[in-house]
Amino acid sequence: MTNSLVLKNLRVIDPSRNIDETGNIVIENGVITAVGKDAHGAPAGAEIRDCNGLVAVPGLVDARVFVGEPGGEYRETIESASRAAAAGGVTSIITMPDTDPVIDDIALVEFVQKTARDKALVNVYPAAALTKHLDGEEMTELGLLREAGAVCFTNGRQPVHDTLVLRRAMTYAREFGAVISLETRDKYLGAGGVMNEGLLASWLGLSGVPREAEIIPLERDLRIAGLTKAAYHAAKISLPESAEAIATARKRGANVTCGISINHLTLNENDIGEYRTFFKLSPPLRGEDDRVAMVEALANGTIDIIVSSHDPQDVDTKRLPFADAADGAIGLETLLPAALRLYHSGGVPLMRLIDALSTRPAQIFGLDAGTLKPGAKADITLIDLEEPWLFGKDAIISRSKNTPFENARFTGRAVQTYVAGKLVHSI
Repeated sequence: MTNSLVLKNLRVIDPSRNIDETGNIVIENGVITAVGKDAHGAPAGAEIRDCNGLVAVPGLVDARVFVGEPGGEYRETIESASRAAAAGGVTSIITMPDTDPVIDDIALVEFVQKTARDKALVNVYPAAALTKHLDGEEMTELGLLREAGAVCFTNGRQPVHDTLVLRRAMTYAREFGAVISLETRDKYLGAGGVMNEGLLASWLGLSGVPREAEIIPLERDLRIAGLTKAAYHAAKISLPESAEAIATARKRGANVTCGISINHLTLNENDIGEYRTFFKLSPPLRGEDDRVAMVEALANGTIDIIVSSHDPQDVDTKRLPFADAADGAIGLETLLPAALRLYHSGGVPLMRLIDALSTRPAQIFGLDAGTLKPGAKADITLIDLEEPWLFGKDAIISRSKNTPFENARFTGRAVQTYVAGKLVHSI
């Protein structure tokens, strides 16, 4: 007896094949067998669901998700993060190694994988630490970690300051076909800064982080990537100068990609308002001109992907004076609806938006995701583009509540999320 499902009367958008058409999706045993305008008929005994008015896209892929497990389960577990992801239309997440203990050996990579198999609603892919304990001094066993299932290597929230260590790590990673994904933040230049350096910071009496604290280490990383021929991914850029540096490195032949958090595409430094710590992020929120320039860089493809940078923090680290509060915000549940603001405003075409949220991250990190082609896993997100709704605090699924979008009004959301053909979220 087969497990068959037909989703009918959909607008199907698949950036992996540049398809935007009305049709059906036929799923058998968790795999897509037919899709689009030519997907007629139904297998014997199939369940048929009329999805008129909805848009089907490849399940979203969030490439930068921080969880608390192991060691900080009170902030977020792999299971709770997966439920938040499913609610946001995200079917695959890459988890960061910033845990206690750090994910820097094979046993811990296997722990993440086993926990995900047992408890997660969505696909969970572990990223492993690039350096032991994330201290930036000694490389981890990249080859063994890669073989164990790590999909990329990162130093999490911590930059790698030792250029020689970085060169060696990139050289080794190249041999294993692995991607190195790093945040670019100068340890010294931005020390003590808590928001974007500028007039607003002066008015608020807060110390600023200069733009060069992001640009200088990024340009260094890009040069090392060019030297070693490694695959390098700048995890979260926030400035037009950073996007220009990425474009220039590509022209030199470097194998480099970059991402941006949804926060830096839809918020700016003015949102900090009266010292609201849920808007204290790393990198800091920038000015409105920078935000607009980054939306343009996303639309033209200079910026490859959008991430939530989901970073749960509890009240003990957020309900503090702005300068003392921890960086970070949750984002799995608001990644898609916040991104749809860019579509509704005319800033980014829907095809490019879904590419940045699904197809492109799957390509960069080599994941079995990001496509609706026949033969692919049926990881599918169904979206109502026009549904108005309010994101209230009581609706937050994540264990932590530190969202910059509390009580935000959105238009559009994920209404059904399928992982391998199984419905894991519905409203």
